[in-house]
Amino acid sequence: MKKMSCLALASVLFAGAASAEFVEGVQTVTTGPGGFIENDNVIVTVKQAKEMRDEVPVVIEGFIIKRVGDEEYLFEDVTDSIVVEIDDDDWRGQNIAPTDKVRLRGDVDKGLFTTEVEVDYVEKI
Repeated sequence: MKKMSCLALASVLFAGAASAEFVEGVQTVTTGPGGFIENDNVIVTVKQAKEMRDEVPVVIEGFIIKRVGDEEYLFEDVTDSIVVEIDDDDWRGQNIAPTDKVRLRGDVDKGLFTTEVEVDYVEKI
């Protein structure tokens, strides 16, 4: 009987994993592991990204201003600044200067006191 209760609870939790978030007229749909992401190319501002939930996919455009730690950089657009985490292989051989405008694709990483973006893809534009 315990197995059935645990299975039922897991089913309810998994079914609630898909959700949608509205931020100033932009809808971002998130799902559990893998799946379809609607509006994947919608660019949000840093200010909007800071208001989103943890692990929501985002695309932001602006400038990487400086390195602030190991694989951590200060990124800013016209609305605000945020720390972004960029793994070495995500640079894809590109050299980026503070004057180069970039598009970053990644996920919001909400901590207890800070919000960052964990970058998966860097594109110089």
